[in-house]
Amino acid sequence: MTIAVLADDVLKQELLAKTTAPGVEIIWADSLSSLIMIEADLYMDLLFEMDNERTGRLKQLLPKPVLVNAVAYSTKAIGQHFIRINAWPGFLQRSLTELALPASIGEETVAPLFKQLNWQYRIVPDIPGMITARIIAMIINEAFFTWGSGVSSREEIDIAMKLGTSYPMGPFEWSEKIGLKRIYELLKELGPTDSRYIIGPALEKEI
Repeated sequence: MTIAVLADDVLKQELLAKTTAPGVEIIWADSLSSLIMIEADLYMDLLFEMDNERTGRLKQLLPKPVLVNAVAYSTKAIGQHFIRINAWPGFLQRSLTELALPASIGEETVAPLFKQLNWQYRIVPDIPGMITARIIAMIINEAFFTWGSGVSSREEIDIAMKLGTSYPMGPFEWSEKIGLKRIYELLKELGPTDSRYIIGPALEKEI
């Protein structure tokens, strides 16, 4: 099985850290143009952005499976038959991979692919943020509300969350690892329909 991947250095290292089955060959692309030119069984655009030109070019790879790192946007919003993967920094290396499928693709399509990769996966609702990213984004947003109101420092909030909930990182540490721009992008999608995700003033100011 050959997979073609477009990633930055951080996501490349996370992908390499995942255990893959023998016989799986990864071909690394250095641009979207080179990704499209590679002959592969599976394609991953881990640098995906919502852009009509980009989605149009990736569409050329269909009907072969195309996985895109599109945490904040549903497949309906993207408008193509891509498989969404949660590949935020820190998430791709987890043992369980979150996937969201368009209506045109069923689990019978992804199951054999992930069996070949030797990856465990979980199909989650095709909604902005999937499951884990929604939770983390809300926690980070609440931390910015708390910090912005002067209740505590960033360092103290991080320590309290790690000691109190056994999280591996505090919310501000998470925001640095994931990238605050990604968190902001997801909250902007979620906020208009759910007040729990309305962006805190301190986070808005930070952006």
